[in-house]
Amino acid sequence: MYEHVASEHEVKALLSDAGVPVPRGVVVAGDLDFTAAGELAEPLVLKAFGPGLVHKSDAGAVVLGLRAADLAAAAAEMRSRLPGLAGFLVEEQADAGVELIVGVVRDVAFGPVLLAGLGGVWTEALRDTALGLCPISERDARRMLASLRGAPLLYGFRGTPPVDVDALVKLLMTVGGPGGLWERLELGEFELNPVIAGPSGVMAVDARYVPAEPGETAADRETADFSPLFEPKAVAVVGASTTRPNFGNMFLDFYKAAGIPLVAVHPEADAVAGVRAVPSLAHADVDYALVAVPAERCPDVLRQAAGVPFVQVMSGGFGEAGRADLEDELVEAARAAGTRLLGPNCMGVYCPRGRQTFVGGGLGPAGSVALISQSGGLAGEVIKVGEQRGLAFSRVVTVGNAADVAPAELLRWLATDPETGAVGLYLEDPRDGRELYEALRATDLPVVLLVGGRSGQGQEAAASHTGGMVSDRRIWETVAAQAGAALVSSQDDLIGVLAFFQAHGSRVTEGDGVLVVGPSGGASVLAADAFDAAGVRLDPLPGDVLEELRGLGVAATGNPLEVPVGPRGRAGLVAEVIDAIVRRRPCRDVVAHVNVQAFFTYGNAAEPLYAYTRALAGAQDGLPRTRITLVTRNGECAPAGVEDEVRRIAAAAGIPVYRTMEAASVAVAAGGRYGAA
Repeated sequence: MYEHVASEHEVKALLSDAGVPVPRGVVVAGDLDFTAAGELAEPLVLKAFGPGLVHKSDAGAVVLGLRAADLAAAAAEMRSRLPGLAGFLVEEQADAGVELIVGVVRDVAFGPVLLAGLGGVWTEALRDTALGLCPISERDARRMLASLRGAPLLYGFRGTPPVDVDALVKLLMTVGGPGGLWERLELGEFELNPVIAGPSGVMAVDARYVPAEPGETAADRETADFSPLFEPKAVAVVGASTTRPNFGNMFLDFYKAAGIPLVAVHPEADAVAGVRAVPSLAHADVDYALVAVPAERCPDVLRQAAGVPFVQVMSGGFGEAGRADLEDELVEAARAAGTRLLGPNCMGVYCPRGRQTFVGGGLGPAGSVALISQSGGLAGEVIKVGEQRGLAFSRVVTVGNAADVAPAELLRWLATDPETGAVGLYLEDPRDGRELYEALRATDLPVVLLVGGRSGQGQEAAASHTGGMVSDRRIWETVAAQAGAALVSSQDDLIGVLAFFQAHGSRVTEGDGVLVVGPSGGASVLAADAFDAAGVRLDPLPGDVLEELRGLGVAATGNPLEVPVGPRGRAGLVAEVIDAIVRRRPCRDVVAHVNVQAFFTYGNAAEPLYAYTRALAGAQDGLPRTRITLVTRNGECAPAGVEDEVRRIAAAAGIPVYRTMEAASVAVAAGGRYGAA
């Protein structure tokens, strides 16, 4: 299966030239004359090589602990079991140390990926590895090593000396850094396992390289101006019927309600549902067209789209249905017409500023939140649910199969869009993974990723351990970590993080701590658990604030801090407590939680809750370099309209509101990547 495996001694010669330490060794081919091995220091290791021999240990093609006098007999025995061997490599056996794996594999979407972790016999048993997209930085290399469960073995554990971590970082950079081996190899898969690390350095004991055929690289294309996509001067709908209402008719209704200049495309009618009709796109003076006809007819429609900057194909039945040939024909038709293709198999665009929509119920307010989604249904849910929760959108675009216009190009454009302050992405198969990663790294906007299908189990029939341990889930975690994006696992969290970014915008923060304040010891304990699960550290309170807190009537001393809140409490107390703490140690984020149920069980009045929210708003106004977040626990216990008013008061001060501590903790964790001075 792996006819093109490079011989280990060839790979090690490449490593040695790159400055990677490898054992001293000699190659014996043809006859079994091991005379040259007499100059090596015993004990020795004998390894066979030959066509298709990838996993040498599994094949019994490695023998350890030999003397020079034993080599000929051991080689003869191997040759009797493994016909077709090309020769043998004899090496000095390395001293014991911490065994590691370092490998590179080409991911189908994101390109070369570096893997490092515990190696040798521990590779499959523990699967304790970390990933980095090439090229990694030195910071990435150290982060990868520190993230391993077995990291204590590297830094000294139970009396054992620490390994030379700097040498290990240098090795990772040599393989996966700028100008590293990953750029000179036709991957394939490349693996060093084990690398033995000790106090005096590292040594690559075993090496495997499976080249791949060179692939074509996509030519760089200048990012389009997507303004006409989101704010078209006029729209055409292809596929509406004069006799049987269909999807095309539904979109005509949406656009009529939005009030955008509109034309229908129909081969015979002069009008469709009261909208003027033309026979083809060639007769339509528009800069956006929506196509909702059977898949087989779509290429012909696009061939007539010359002069239309953007055409969206809503129809399915292309690559997602096994018709890659029809999708290719569609792309070629778009290119021939000089138009850009959105989709196929997508719902379209939503932009209140441009009166663009694919959802019913009217347009929401124009705002600063953008969304790129491969799912039209999910995008519609995010729009409607998000607007109910206070989100206001700048641009929403669904890309479906992304046969032409893809997430990376859209993200590059949104990064320069003055109307957009934050971007969410829902992705399944990004098509342009490497370009998307580069776009994520290049943008200064806060970005949150929700990825479907992250439970991949790695590549089947991988030639190396590296290939088997690079799964979809781990790749996306690495993309987010290296690009500085937030990765969430649910639609609710996608909306929640976007709400956080919208509320706090480009607020520059001071300090790196997070403070949680609110009533109820039990709720505070659960809050600590929620933030811990989200990876957010809650630092202890500064010692010199405790006396002032006692003077305010707050006896608790921990973080989360228990502060009395309720219908008969002093509404402004929470603001005084926050001010007292932040004056001594700046906090990046403050999360205030309140039990809404208590206001109506013990007081049956909304005004104290509003007063509490206004007090938080005042605190936010007075702390421009701290982000305040409100959690209204048990909000369903409030009468109708109360939560809406709380959200209105909070939103006016730039405070996002969540119903659960878990949702708030995810948002605060995501926000921790942005805003630091």
